[in-house]
Amino acid sequence: MVAIRPFVRHRTDGSFSGLKYGRAMPTPRIVACGGSLFDEEAVSLHHFILSLARQPNPRVCFLPTATGDHPEAVARFYRFAARMDCRPSDLPLFQREVDDLETFLMEQDVVWVSGGNTANMLAVWRVHGLDRILHAAWESGCVMTGASAGMNCWFEASVTDSFSVHSLAALDDGLGWLAGSACPHYDGEEMRRPTYRQLVAGGFPAGIAAEDGVGVVYEGTERVDVVSWRADAAAWLVSRSPDADGAVSEERVSARPV
Repeated sequence: MVAIRPFVRHRTDGSFSGLKYGRAMPTPRIVACGGSLFDEEAVSLHHFILSLARQPNPRVCFLPTATGDHPEAVARFYRFAARMDCRPSDLPLFQREVDDLETFLMEQDVVWVSGGNTANMLAVWRVHGLDRILHAAWESGCVMTGASAGMNCWFEASVTDSFSVHSLAALDDGLGWLAGSACPHYDGEEMRRPTYRQLVAGGFPAGIAAEDGVGVVYEGTERVDVVSWRADAAAWLVSRSPDADGAVSEERVSARPV
């Protein structure tokens, strides 16, 4: 079992010196969630994520690209946002409503990425230059979060259902801000665990898997915490032995309750 130190801010305002876009630059943070971020019981995880923002009553932008900007996904986000102390917005890309994407996103404090089709989402982001803009926003202190596709996208590689309705597959062209691979829904979908293990055994990058309801917290590119609203939940470090047998190992990282 691997112990992770609880997340702490190193200053009372969570920032370090440096200016970009006219404000102090806090440490870049990502909360990569395994799934169930829209469950009713996940409210405490929502509040935890918002607590990492650089200011109270943060501006939270929902990116529903992975759903094809589905109206129900957007409506669900606003229903949850209404219960939180935040200023919510959404950013559709299939029918653009925002002309200056960079200015809009650089003003956000939290970006919440929906679940859905990871591969399609990444392709659309790249066509619109959103990958570059999101990276700049992250570096300036905007907290990045999301579940499923909203977990996968930050890593170099991931396990996805983007290419088939019947099976899972490897995706190897994620944004790559975080090294290695990711696998969401580790306990929530029957084939996630065996597929991830099989891929890693075959040379897929080692990485981290998250159970539903679990958020893996990164400060910069360092994993600093694992949290969940579920009792006894965990993330798992999955790797392949360098020995000739190439056995796959898992290390359980218990989640801290929030």
